[in-house]
Amino acid sequence: MDKRQIFEQVQSALVQLFELSAEDIKPESKLFEELDLDSIDAVDLVVHLQKKIGKKVDPETFKSVRTVQDIVEAINNLVNAK
Repeated sequence: MDKRQIFEQVQSALVQLFELSAEDIKPESKLFEELDLDSIDAVDLVVHLQKKIGKKVDPETFKSVRTVQDIVEAINNLVNAK
């Protein structure tokens, strides 16, 4: 899975879970300020992504996530970890 595919998965999850417009979701979009997510939404997103990728996401990894691109990088690192 490459970063473009991960971005598409994250974008799809944000649209599906939070009824956001796909056009509003860009790599540089700030999760809390621009997309109006809160900490509960972030947990829901992590749970959804865990199911999609089939791997457990360490909550510590997501504490520093601020943008959509941060999520893509975190998932990419997890998926491609040896």
